[in-house]
This record gives sequence, C-alpha cells and structure tokens, in this order.
Amino acid sequence: MKNNFLQYTTNNGIATITINQTEQPTNLFSFEFIKTYLETAEQALADEKVKGIIVTSGRRIFMAGADLRALMKPIDDPEAFFKSIMEMHKRFRAIETGGKPFVAAINGTALGGGMELCLNCHHRIVLNNIKIKLGFPESKVGLLPGGGGTAKTPYLMGIQNALMYMLQGKEARPPQALKDGLVDDVADSQEDLMAKAEKWILENPNPVQPWDNKKHKIPGGAFWSPGGVQTLVGAAGNVTKLTHGNYPAQKYILSVTHDGLQLPIDRALEVEARYFTKVCQSKEASNMIRTGFMGIQAAKKGKARPKEEPKYEVKKLGILGAGMMGAGIAYVSAKAGMEVVLKDVSVENAEKGKTYSKMLLDKAIGRKRSTPEKAEALLSRIHTTADPNAVADCDLIIEAVFENPDLKDKVTKETEAVLGADKVYASNTSTIPITLLAKSSERPENFIGIHFFSPVDKMPLVEIIVGEKTEGKAIAAAVDYTVSIGKIPIVVNDSRGFFTSRCFATFLREGMFLMEEGVPPAMIENIARKKGMPVGPLAVHDEVTLTLSLHIQDSDPRTDKQAYETRFYKLLKNLIENHNRTGKKDGAGFYDYPKGEKKKLWPKLNEIYNSNVEALDETTIAKRLLYCQALASYRCLDEGVLNSSTDGDIGSVLGWGFPIYTGGAISYIDYVGIDQFIADCEMFKEKFGDRWTVPDSLKALAEEGKSVHDFSKADKLIKL
Repeated sequence: MKNNFLQYTTNNGIATITINQTEQPTNLFSFEFIKTYLETAEQALADEKVKGIIVTSGRRIFMAGADLRALMKPIDDPEAFFKSIMEMHKRFRAIETGGKPFVAAINGTALGGGMELCLNCHHRIVLNNIKIKLGFPESKVGLLPGGGGTAKTPYLMGIQNALMYMLQGKEARPPQALKDGLVDDVADSQEDLMAKAEKWILENPNPVQPWDNKKHKIPGGAFWSPGGVQTLVGAAGNVTKLTHGNYPAQKYILSVTHDGLQLPIDRALEVEARYFTKVCQSKEASNMIRTGFMGIQAAKKGKARPKEEPKYEVKKLGILGAGMMGAGIAYVSAKAGMEVVLKDVSVENAEKGKTYSKMLLDKAIGRKRSTPEKAEALLSRIHTTADPNAVADCDLIIEAVFENPDLKDKVTKETEAVLGADKVYASNTSTIPITLLAKSSERPENFIGIHFFSPVDKMPLVEIIVGEKTEGKAIAAAVDYTVSIGKIPIVVNDSRGFFTSRCFATFLREGMFLMEEGVPPAMIENIARKKGMPVGPLAVHDEVTLTLSLHIQDSDPRTDKQAYETRFYKLLKNLIENHNRTGKKDGAGFYDYPKGEKKKLWPKLNEIYNSNVEALDETTIAKRLLYCQALASYRCLDEGVLNSSTDGDIGSVLGWGFPIYTGGAISYIDYVGIDQFIADCEMFKEKFGDRWTVPDSLKALAEEGKSVHDFSKADKLIKL
C-alpha cells in the first residue's frame, strides 16, 4: 500500500510503515497524517500474519514536528478540538496495548510530534549520525508536547531530564539521547538499524510500555520520592523566575507533569489534552508560531529577495575594516566556505582581525565542536592585506570601517576604483543613511546596506537597507549572501537609523528618561526583565556604550530635532563629560564593573537623579519601556521604512531581543489591544510629551476593528 503520506509493506511477518509525505517539503505530524498512520497501524494489528511493525522514514528527516500551519490561529471550537485529541490518544493507546511490538527505526531528525510518534512505539533505535537531532522544541513556539510526550517522557527519562527537554526545547544528538533514555539503542548504518529493529521484534513478542508496567521505576525517582518532589519544586521556582508568567506553555508543562504522574496514563493523557487545548488558544502561541517559526523560516529561505533576479553567488568576499564587526563577518563568511580578503590600513591590523577567528576556533576545538584540521582550513580562507587592489576580483564588498561619513567616502572611492563594475558594494553602517553614503559611489544602483549585529558569530539577524537608487541585483546579492552564511535577512528602506537602530534607541532613551524622572535604576532594570526584555535599558546601554550614543547624536546633521532628542543628548553629555561614565568598555557606565566581581549599579545615580521609588507605578514603567519600541516600530511601517509588519516583528525579536511571546514589537500592539494601546499613548502624550503621538493610520485600523497585520499603505512603500 502506498499513498501521499506513507508506504506499507510486509516481509516474513514484519510490517514496515515508511513515512514519506510526498506533497510536503518534509514529513510533518498533521491531523491528516495521524489519521492515515493510525488506519495503517490498525491494519497491521489486525493482520494475523504480522508479528510486529517497524516505523521508519523514506525521507532524510524522520519527522520535523507538527504542522504548525494548523495551529497558527486560536481554535474555533475548543471542545471539539479536545475530543479529537482524545480520540487520537485512544487509538494510539490501542496500538500500545494491542499485543504486537512496534519499533521506531529513527533514520533522521525526529522532533516534537515526530518524537512523540516514536514514544508510541515500544522500542526506539536511532541511526548514529551527528546530523540527527531528537527532542521536543514545542515550548519554543509557545506549545507543549501534545501527542503524549508531556505525559510519557518522564517515565523514560526521569522527571528532571524530561523537564529539561520540554521546558527548554532541548534537542539532543543520538549518543546524548541514548544516555538520557529518550531512545533505547543506536545503530551504525541503515542496514544495522533495520536489522536491530527486526531482531527486537522477534525477541519481544509481548511488549509493555513503561507507563503500563507496574514494576517500572521512573529514573531518578517517582513523583513522591525525595528527588521527584525536589525536582518539581525547584523547576516551578525556576520557571517563575525565568518566564515571569509570560510564557504559559512552560507553566502548563509543569502542571501536566505534576498532575499526570499521580494518575494512570489514560487520565494523564486527558490532563495533557486539556492543557494542550488551552495553550493552543493562547495569544502567546499564535504570536510565537507566526513570528518565531513561520516568519523566521520564510526569511531564512530568502523571501525578501526580488524573484526576477538570478541567484548571486559570492565565492570571494572583500571586507574593509578588520575591527570587531569586520573580523566577525570574516569568520562567518569563511565558515560558510567563502574566500575572504580582510583589508585594513595595515597588515598588522588585518592580522589582529584574523586572530578573532582563531580565538573562536580554539574555543570550538576545546568544546569538541571542531577539529584542528577544520580550523586550519577555515583560517586559510581568510587573506589579510593593506592593499586596495587585493579586493579587485571580489564578488561582494562589505565596508565595516568606523561610523564616519568622510572615512566611508574615502574607502568607497578607493575600492570602486579597482572593483569590477558589475559587483555589489555594501556598507555595514548602523545609522548613516545608505542614500547619503551612496553619493560617494559611481554605481549607486549596486550600493546597499548590510547591517550586522554584534557579536556577528552569535547574532542571527542581518538588516539589509535599500537606498534611493539601489536596484534589484544588489538586493538579491545581499539576501543571497546573508542566507548563504546562515543568517536571517530582513530588507528595509532607507532612513537615519533604518529600523533596528532607530527603534532600539527608544528603549535606551526611555530608560534614561525614567531615571531622570526619579524611578530608581534597579526598578527600571527589573521591570524591563520582568516583561521579557533580555536585559534592562541601562545595562544594554552600557554594552553599546554611552559614547556611541553621543557620537550618533553628534553625527546627525538635522537642525530641527525634537525636544525629547535634545533632552536625551543633554543626559548623555552630563554623564559622559561631568561624571566620566562612558560604558562597560571603560568599566564605568550606569554600572560599575569591579574586576572579578559582578557588575553593580553605580550608587551615585540615585543622588544625581533624585531617585524616588514612588515616582511612577510599575504598570506605567513597564508600558513605557515596551510601548516606546512598539510605537517606533509601527512608525517605521507607517513611513515605509518597513515593508511588512512581519519584518518589524522579526527584526525586533532577533535584532534587540523584544519578547517573543508578544510576537514582536509591532504584534505587541495587537497583544495589548489597539484601542488600549492608543488610549495609553494619548495619556502618555499628555503627561510626557509629543514623542507618544500615534500615527493616523493606526487610529484608522482601530476604528475599523482591524489588526496591525492588516496595515496597507502601498503609496508609502518603496517597491522592491
């Protein structure tokens, strides 16, 4: 038997279900697949000639997980949804207790629903391939393992290990999965995998699942054991501390584990089904699926590139400037297999930049994530120079010199003089308009911005900036290059600060305004983290340095600056010039950085700014810290800097850590509710100034009862 989901064969009493979803790019755990799989498994159970069943994959990946397209929006009929989940559990349980052994022969990555399908089998064998990953990443998209995984996994792995996998979305390679108890055996080859599966079936004609075996002991102790109680109590405290209640999936995973382990498995599965139904109705899950999975996956595949442009391959990359950014770009590009010319004013400076790659590689070797041979091969692809002619045959140039228009003008002209006329030139500027920088170029149609984030080797986002005269070829080149080095591109249109720098700056600015108004610095920092920001505005400002913020203000040629911009500038000047507080790099910013100790807020901040714990209530502080970012992001959409709300969400989440449970800085407006958001902003405008003015287009969306994702203003968007 063969269909669009699987193939069913029998040989010498052994049935094989080979999952091969021919109409999907990969195997997915969907409702349609589950129906077909269950019917096939039930057919095998009813066949007297079949002694056991092997479940494997006909694709490179065993099963990537659930089909999240079906879960993007909150479900219409929760009760019907719950009943369908319970029907699935009932039929899977009939397979488990049907008296015939099922073996999962895992020959590729099995995640989420794919791993839960394996749990339904009595024995799990995985191919020992370093590329294979096993685990439950559901919590990363706001969900919990809802195909039996939350209820069953503790029986196999123990409570602590199971919670680590589920709460953190941990994914393990085969040896670690075997050690942790997620699988029972590993095989060295496909032939060995199938042979071991068949052998186990023949030796275990009457299998019993651990959760059905009264003699089975949960590794590390059962629910009421000292270890079990301690683990669950500790996990509850850690989840509260880390999530601040913003991520319901983690809370529900703990609840299913806590309640389910005290119940028979069928009742535990009912508990899981109820919580799964509940989490599927949450705003957080919808947001995290839309932005954290669907949006990012599309961006990873280069959705932003002009479709009519041919693929632009970068075999040789030229980098101008071997500072931290240039050095990081060199590393990720050489790692992707490109030849890299790293140029600076001297070979000595360029070599210093190359040393950064060696440092990263030494760490990777120490952690057994690379080998000396691989490291040497990567380093051999980075060629250092001070000669402008060395970049003449490069396919793409990325300028990463200091943020000074005159310096950038000089290196642009110097490089274009030797560079092929058909090649693309990019600037890694973070704030200076690309249209302004392109005036230095004789080929502005091939001039574009490629804005990396620091540290380049860790930060996934790349912001590609289209200038006034930039043409499709340059956009395609930038997107194709970004995708080829494993980064995630968004394409935005030109303005000062573009999207990310402009919006991120509002977070830093609002933190300083709150401090000036009397809110204790510790309170500002704690509330920001509580709402989901990775660090507070003062701490992150220290990281980027106050001097950089001041430099950006000084390099802005506008003479019609708003009152809040002047206020921000004065605050920076006061701290830098009167108190010598410049940032973490110099050991003195909003925080002190004593050697060998944790950073501490500078005590004098409370004196300088008359700190008063009653200055503002916690709710207002929290709203101002997040609303300022959301409002600035929406303005970028309204003005045509952003081409879509999804780009804004992806950029805010990956670029500066806006909390993913909200869906991103623009989706946050929907998360709060447009009417509420507008009402709060209008109140803030009255109390705190014109920077809180709401664009008319957002008010129009509210009047029509629409979402921010319904925004459309074609006349303001620059067509790519």
